[in-house]
Amino acid sequence: MQASDEIDRSDRSLATTYGHYVLIWIGLVALTTLTVALAGINLGRWVILTALSIAGIKSTMVLFHFMHLRTEDRIFRIFVLVSLLTLTIFVVLTFFDYAFR
Repeated sequence: MQASDEIDRSDRSLATTYGHYVLIWIGLVALTTLTVALAGINLGRWVILTALSIAGIKSTMVLFHFMHLRTEDRIFRIFVLVSLLTLTIFVVLTFFDYAFR
């Protein structure tokens, strides 16, 4: 069973082409350009939310495509999700503390 699992995982990872990586890279560059462009615009309280949203989208793209999370086992994905949820809780609690001082 272990050998067939290795074969199945290797077949799925071979489906990614260089063109796919280039498209993801172009998307990351576009989102970085958007972040820099939005830094010059006065959005008031929405600046942090916008920047964190774009950063979240970029990190998701990196996790799923460059770090091959989409082809990993389900338990590994759950571990990554739990760690990201813990990080999100810490960030939200930090912003609540800062907002209500």
